[in-house]
Amino acid sequence: MNPGTGAIRRGAPDVTGYRPTKGLLGRIWREFARPYRRRLAVFFVVLLAVSGLGVLPPVIFGRIIDHGVMAGNLDVVLWLGAAAGVVAVLSAVLGVAQRYLSASISERLIYDLRQRLYDHIQRMPLAFFTRTRCGALISRINNDVIGAQQAVTGQFGNVAADAVQLAVALGVMVSIEWRLTLALLVLLVAFAGVARRVARRLQALTREQMRHNAAMSDRMTERFNVSGALLVKLFGRPDEEAREFNDTAWRVADVSLRRAVISRTFFATLTMVGALGVALVYGVGGAMAVTGGAVTAGQIVTLSGLVMTAYQPLNRLSNAHVELLTALVSFERVFEVLDLPTGQAPHEGAVALQRPRGDLALERVRFAYPPASEVTLASLRRGDEQGGEPLPDLEHHVATPVLHDVTLSVPAGWTVALVGPSGSGKSTILSLVARLYDVDAGAVRLDGVDVRDLTPASLSAALAMVSQDPHLFHDTIAANLRYAAPQASDADLEAVCRAAHIHDLIAGLPQGYQTIVGERGYRLSGGEKQRLAIARVLLADPAVVLLDEATSHLDSESEAAVQAALAEALRGRTSLVIAHRLSTIMRADRIVVVADGRVVQQGTHDELVSAPGLYATLFRTQFGPGHAGLTTPAGRHPGSAAETANDPIP
Repeated sequence: MNPGTGAIRRGAPDVTGYRPTKGLLGRIWREFARPYRRRLAVFFVVLLAVSGLGVLPPVIFGRIIDHGVMAGNLDVVLWLGAAAGVVAVLSAVLGVAQRYLSASISERLIYDLRQRLYDHIQRMPLAFFTRTRCGALISRINNDVIGAQQAVTGQFGNVAADAVQLAVALGVMVSIEWRLTLALLVLLVAFAGVARRVARRLQALTREQMRHNAAMSDRMTERFNVSGALLVKLFGRPDEEAREFNDTAWRVADVSLRRAVISRTFFATLTMVGALGVALVYGVGGAMAVTGGAVTAGQIVTLSGLVMTAYQPLNRLSNAHVELLTALVSFERVFEVLDLPTGQAPHEGAVALQRPRGDLALERVRFAYPPASEVTLASLRRGDEQGGEPLPDLEHHVATPVLHDVTLSVPAGWTVALVGPSGSGKSTILSLVARLYDVDAGAVRLDGVDVRDLTPASLSAALAMVSQDPHLFHDTIAANLRYAAPQASDADLEAVCRAAHIHDLIAGLPQGYQTIVGERGYRLSGGEKQRLAIARVLLADPAVVLLDEATSHLDSESEAAVQAALAEALRGRTSLVIAHRLSTIMRADRIVVVADGRVVQQGTHDELVSAPGLYATLFRTQFGPGHAGLTTPAGRHPGSAAETANDPIP
């Protein structure tokens, strides 16, 4: 391995000027290393034994020459030769044991770290994901976890083993001939200084290569998904894309070439220094043996063998601080994510709704989206893992209010529509009802209970949402449906798909419900995805359904099919509906007009269209000044199941 570049290859951050935070080592031990303390103890004992055994072969070979060959003692030759064989076998066996212990501890640590990180991240509030770069987050789970694992079984163990091997080797060398040992040390220390300078240069080149590789990876990720590939084709830019990619790829190749030359030069120098050390031993040591008999022939062989035995750990120790700090900063970066508050953990005494009715109420709700600094890390926002420049925050550093004293009620079984200009706060209201965010003031209540006082599981079971672009995983149709109810039978799937008017289409596919839908469901049309999402909602069987412009981007035929599916989905359920096309919500039990984060009008379609105000303005904009609108059928009972079943979006 090139000196000081092991951690860099793992994508760890720069450690220049880094100082570990107080208590970091104690926390590493308590939270992750302590459960494996017995294995770690055995691992370190074996590691030290292997290091000590590495010094024995040169000593044994020297004694074979002095006490066996030169003395003409065959027994000594045979016994020491056998001892050398035993040491070799024992070193091999202990080496395998060391690797097993290292791997078993490492993989368990990686599992623990990734499990903790994944579990914590997927419990973070939605605001965290809207402010965080996905690539930077994945880097924490991959690169930093591996770097942190190296701190426990890699760097700490290697430093201890190298220190033992170096101390034993130098001790033996000094006991044989201290003057020759001192001369060898001067040579080795001088080379260690060169190795550190080479390591810094290789680190800089490796980081530059990582930045270019990250740029290539980002480009491929963005261009090779369906949306990116479609955009490139629609604007006819494949040639430009190829040129830009080739430019980045060439920079990677150029840096790799420079790294290869420097690395090869370093290893050539390493070989040369080793040869010079051996030459020094044989030249000076041989002269000393011939002129004064200060050393023997066997001792010269021992010293020459110990040169490399001492050099290798000395070289590694000269760069150990970089590797150790890199491993520690990786742990700190893992802890940074683990220490981010999830914000919505269930508190003691939280209520579990057993049979939710679906009564919704917002009481003087005020809300502002939190600034990025409160919900994520600067490094996750900027993407500094790739060495990029800080990205500008799209929001103000001070939270700007989005909703102001919003009050509305949705009785069980009613359909209430939210209308208003884009950016008025309609989707925010739905997010607060689903508790994707918590209100800053006021309360959102379900069946009279503040949603913050409900257990997350019971709230999720009581609510379901269909957005204008529902997400489907790259999996089978059946798997995407069962995400709402993992234990659902095949008959259950067919029943909800029939109700959502999508079963016949699925049944006509070659693989039926085992058809892979593609990334984000791109193998399905917009209307088909919507109906599949509605079937998933039906499988969840919630008391409250939230619709966020579920038909806004559909053609007339697809919209009709989705509307028929929604009629089934909303039957007997409370629904809160956002729609820009007023034709889809005219028969809602109540229409709430939202503007600038405030409720400015409420009433039925007939009431609102005949009164001056924003709703009448929106209606005339969409239908023209002469359109009278759709009057509510006489005798309609708001929220009745029969009326709900007959209206597309009641």
